[in-house]
Amino acid sequence: MHLGHSAELADEVPVALVFNGISHAVMMATPMHLEDFALGFALTEGLIDHAQQIYGLEVIEQALGMEVQIDMAAQCEARLKERRRQMAGRTGCGLCGADSLAQVKLSLPQAPSVNVDVPAMQRAHAGLRALQPLKLQTGATHAAAWSDVQGRIQIVREDVGRHNALDKLIGAMSKAHVSAGEGFVCITSRASFEMVQKTIKGGAGALTAVSAPTRMAVDMALSHNLTLAGQVRGDSFTAYSHPERFLNTASADCTETSSHGHP
Repeated sequence: MHLGHSAELADEVPVALVFNGISHAVMMATPMHLEDFALGFALTEGLIDHAQQIYGLEVIEQALGMEVQIDMAAQCEARLKERRRQMAGRTGCGLCGADSLAQVKLSLPQAPSVNVDVPAMQRAHAGLRALQPLKLQTGATHAAAWSDVQGRIQIVREDVGRHNALDKLIGAMSKAHVSAGEGFVCITSRASFEMVQKTIKGGAGALTAVSAPTRMAVDMALSHNLTLAGQVRGDSFTAYSHPERFLNTASADCTETSSHGHP
């Protein structure tokens, strides 16, 4: 038995996202990189189309948590109010504000076609652990990272929630003007439907995950052109969509599968 110390525990606080004075959502999140979180959330939830529609962000510490005040373009406010109307009485994430699954799929763009060099993907995932200080300290956080085509990690964001980590990454990528066709996203969690949805909304063309995806996630990747790999561990991985886009597989244990069949 080990006795835990509070210094080794991950922080998790309520974070209120307030758009143009309208309190839209309260999320439980790790209180760091909250400007990236707010920007990424606005992009992946479809509240804005691009970062230029955000005019200002301010993070304010409150007695019970954190508040991020976001000043966004007036034309986006009508979209925000409509989303809030649709969300009334709903719970959960990923499908918030959607009247039907068909609406969710129609609202997503096609992802750019991206090839993934397998040795580069393996290097990126192998090197990611050392770039997760919160994970190393607490063992309780997820990470989302952006790698260039050579497998060099460029941006990493951590959070207790896997969705939050990806929102933070997408916000950071948007601020850095990252070209979505010149790399791939790495995540330390499973590739759920929401993670695939957020990746596509964020403009990336490839998602690589440590764990396996869900059937619905694979369906969405296939129908929206996203290159998707899961179970990326050591020399092995599984290609769940567009296996022809995974290059230089000779040294890897590669399995091809889909949501409609077995390897």
